Amino acid sequence: MNKPLRIAVAGLGTVGGGVASVLLTRGKELEERAGRTLELVGVSARDKAKSRTVNVSKIAWENDARALVKSDADVIVELIGGEEGIAYDLVKSALVAKKHVVTANKALLAYHGAELAALAEENNVALKFEAAAAGGIPIVKALRESLIAYGIDSVRGILNGTCNYILTQMEATGQSFGDVLKDAQKLGYAEADPTLDVGGGDTAHKLAVLSALAFGVTPNLKSMKIEGIEHITPDDIRFAREFGYRIKLLGLARKRGDHIDQRVQPAMVKLATPLADVEGPFNAVVANAGEAGPFFFEGRGAGEAPTAGAVIADLVDIARGSVGAPFGRPAKRLTRNDTQPGPRSCAFYLRFEVLDVPGVLAEIAGRLSESEVSIESMIQRGRAPGEPVAIVMITHECVETSVASALKAIAASAKVVAKPCMIPMESR
Repeated sequence: MNKPLRIAVAGLGTVGGGVASVLLTRGKELEERAGRTLELVGVSARDKAKSRTVNVSKIAWENDARALVKSDADVIVELIGGEEGIAYDLVKSALVAKKHVVTANKALLAYHGAELAALAEENNVALKFEAAAAGGIPIVKALRESLIAYGIDSVRGILNGTCNYILTQMEATGQSFGDVLKDAQKLGYAEADPTLDVGGGDTAHKLAVLSALAFGVTPNLKSMKIEGIEHITPDDIRFAREFGYRIKLLGLARKRGDHIDQRVQPAMVKLATPLADVEGPFNAVVANAGEAGPFFFEGRGAGEAPTAGAVIADLVDIARGSVGAPFGRPAKRLTRNDTQPGPRSCAFYLRFEVLDVPGVLAEIAGRLSESEVSIESMIQRGRAPGEPVAIVMITHECVETSVASALKAIAASAKVVAKPCMIPMESR
């Protein structure tokens, strides 16, 4: 009989507690799946006295997670979080000590993924991170193993449940971004400091991981254009619906010649398409696998059960002997993708807050024409002379820099009372 796979868990928060609970209560079923016992032999967290739903009193405890490396554990599960500090020290030292590592830490991988992958390969141990990219959605394994026959052309996804919940609620209730954010914080969908989520940073971390898996590039946030959802208004949500679209915060990675174009930004997604139908705190990914076509994945991107489930799946893989290159290709063959995305060509949604006075529409149209931006459709609703009013347009396909140049000139007008809004239209 195979010897047990000994596991130490660092971090006993929502996910860590869920992992420990599964290991302690579902051992027989896991053994049948893995072909060997999965044995929890060590844990670490900041506060040993804290009340928890899982009883770890009989498990060896370390106050400093880094001490788990010296234990008899075969696998270290890192669920502390953060790209530096204890999490980085623990994972790096574990790999050097020839211990397998499972992590849900997307920030760690976004900043240090190539280095850690190289260490894992050098020491012939696994570095697994299914839970890092989209919670319970099995997208890491799919990109690394299942969709490789024809290559990947693009990856597009809703990768942050907080942002998707906010945008969904703004549409359902008509409330402002700020009001819905407060509700999301009360419900536990948003952090006290939501900057990483609503500013696009969390999505960027996950996109860096997915890009590495899909295209063999080194995870690199500097090669991304990152924009959040703070500027989206209820008017934008309503106008999008009128035009037949919904606004989603997307992480997008596409092949563009000899480089990979990576962006995090709000986008107009056509109604009745898979991404447009994703609501609330759910995540979703569309991977276009060349001749095999598009594949759609949807599920919960956070929470105890889905994320702990992804961690357990990685542990079962390790128990079965799965090691291999963490990103599907040897770390030394990952290519650098340091180029910021160039200007894209697509249609754009434009919203202008202007004074309702004669000549304002002609002035906007003139500036757009000067930059060779043509209009496909428009909505204008006046209120009363001299008061602010929204003018909303959808352009024909045009170059992003041309639109930006026109908006800069339009924003300088005394008739324009707020910074113009520009959101790209996703054609699929």
